[in-house]
Amino acid sequence: MTSAQLDATFAALADPTRRAILARLASGDASVAELAEPFAMTQPAISKHLRVLERAGLISRGRDAQRRPRRLEAQPLRDANEWLEEYRRFWQASFQRLDTLLDKLKSQEKTNARTMRSTRRNHEV
Repeated sequence: MTSAQLDATFAALADPTRRAILARLASGDASVAELAEPFAMTQPAISKHLRVLERAGLISRGRDAQRRPRRLEAQPLRDANEWLEEYRRFWQASFQRLDTLLDKLKSQEKTNARTMRSTRRNHEV
């Protein structure tokens, strides 16, 4: 995926209306009227959102007799997920190193506490 394609995908996903449209299309193709139904906005406003999604390659237009239903195109989402996956692996490795360090510190703390108790007992005798 090119940088421009990734930028277009994330720009399209930045809007909650467009994310809701994609969520609706995940359950099947829909017409513009069907996509506009749950929103308190005009059909031209929905059409603008659809154009953004089309330019990003996230949806396509089908042809079903007189209808032109929109269809979800998953490849750009898959590409964005792969890009994000690299960072998830980075953070997972970072958290694993942090867990290892915390385990080591806890172990040292227990050892220090036992040493302190032993030292106090020896001084009390």
